[in-house]
Amino acid sequence: MPNLYTIGFTQLPLAEFIGLLRGADVDAVVDIRLRNTSQLAGWAKRDDLGLLLREGFGIAYEHVPLFAPTDELLDRYHADRDWDAYVPVYRALLAARPILELGRDLLNRYHAPCLLCSEPTPDRCHRRLLAEYLAEHLHGVVVTHLLGERAAKQPTKNKEQRTKNKVSTDDRPRTTDHGPRTTDT
Repeated sequence: MPNLYTIGFTQLPLAEFIGLLRGADVDAVVDIRLRNTSQLAGWAKRDDLGLLLREGFGIAYEHVPLFAPTDELLDRYHADRDWDAYVPVYRALLAARPILELGRDLLNRYHAPCLLCSEPTPDRCHRRLLAEYLAEHLHGVVVTHLLGERAAKQPTKNKEQRTKNKVSTDDRPRTTDHGPRTTDT
């Protein structure tokens, strides 16, 4: 079964971030952020992170803007924080873009790609929605959310997601959260 990982860099020291990637045997980081060149991103700024991953750890780095929300959608979400309004619009955006082709290509080229965004947990992040979309449409994809120690201790904002993470039948998408000391599977 193809493995697809997700990770958020906020609240993660660089050493912990790299440790999570290496511990999962990730061979490619797929940056799905719309805005990834800000000084606020620190060590996770696009060019710096790409160089670090490739040269320092032999991990490929790609930025795939089509996986990101639009400027308008992201700005609206940052203004109103209405997750329930954001989700259907982002999912419709995924359906309108060549997401399945891009996802299939990534899963064919890499044995363990990892979707990167900034949110520390996946519960209210588009990386979870994208991973779920790919798992729903591409047979056999297993999604694992890599969580840093601090994020693993945070209570989830989405009880439905915690329940969904425990689903492990072959007929349904499988997602798990893996932190350094805790797992939900």
